[in-house]
Amino acid sequence: MNVGIIQPNYLPWRGYFDFIDDVDLFVFLDDVPYTRRDWRNRNQIKTAQGLQWITVPVLFSQTEQTPIHQVSLDPTQNWRIKHLTAIQRSYSKTPFFNSYWQGFESIIQAEYASIADLDIALSLWLMSQLGINTPTKRSHELSPQGTKTERLIDILKKVGATSYLSGPAAKDYMDNQAFEVAGIKLSFKTYQYDPYPQLYGEFQPAVTVLDLLFNCGPSAKKHLKSLSAHEFV
Repeated sequence: MNVGIIQPNYLPWRGYFDFIDDVDLFVFLDDVPYTRRDWRNRNQIKTAQGLQWITVPVLFSQTEQTPIHQVSLDPTQNWRIKHLTAIQRSYSKTPFFNSYWQGFESIIQAEYASIADLDIALSLWLMSQLGINTPTKRSHELSPQGTKTERLIDILKKVGATSYLSGPAAKDYMDNQAFEVAGIKLSFKTYQYDPYPQLYGEFQPAVTVLDLLFNCGPSAKKHLKSLSAHEFV
């Protein structure tokens, strides 16, 4: 069984969902410390004026190394209206906006105990719209032990993995030998995509997958797959 593990992200880009679609089980790594100015609580949309960050305000302690699944949303900030307004303004003229807007809005408007809960709810909804049926788990429910590579391997053993798909950024620090000793085959995801139709001029690849969904609708999944194969160790 091929397993992938990534931290929950807010409205991730298409590569995140391509990754999920490539594995037999996906684990949201939600028990590691939350990091500021990262993908956990923000992403980019494409607007007529260029790229725009949309950020969910959260409450956390950097010094206490608060895990992602315990980081609360800031209840004093009216971020939902701001995000919905920005997204509607930028995408209301896309071909498939009306097909997905109501479902997306209902997910955003719900209440969540943590940023992880919000991210995961949105990701599961986006998976369903993209036709991705990969089962998922949350790492904090597995009570993983160890640090870094040891922790990943502990998660993989607990879910019965025989192979592990990693993001490409981990190649420089991954302990390949530890996976070999554990009897788990290691490979690295590659991200190489053709452009798809977008509004507002030059193609921008590093935006939320909502951009792909609103612009391409039912054909979004065919634009989801990387053109290059995984790199095996």
